[in-house]
Amino acid sequence: LLVESGGGLVQPGGSLRLSCAASGSIFSINAMGWYRQAPGKQRELVAAITSGGSTNYADSVKGRFFISKNNAQNTVYLQMNSLKPEDTAVYYCNTDYEIEAIVAGEFGSWGQGTQVTVSS
Repeated sequence: LLVESGGGLVQPGGSLRLSCAASGSIFSINAMGWYRQAPGKQRELVAAITSGGSTNYADSVKGRFFISKNNAQNTVYLQMNSLKPEDTAVYYCNTDYEIEAIVAGEFGSWGQGTQVTVSS
């Protein structure tokens, strides 16, 4: 079970940190991804982290978003800086043993996500 939190309303240029908490110790062996879905758009992968800590980002968020994890706390974070109105979306996390599955993003179930709204 994964639970996302940390979303909210923020002005353009602001920052937020999202959290994804797992019910078990999975991030030490699993890859993990943060996704987002804006109204009327398909869900997209914005950041991923492997079990070894290697990271990858969508071009649209490179240099602004940073993914990290705390294996001891079973939590993965997404630090979002310099937020733009186009970052407005519901943000989700998901996990799999294979990074290829994270990239594909074809999961049978998703959590409720956390809403991020960037607006003045």
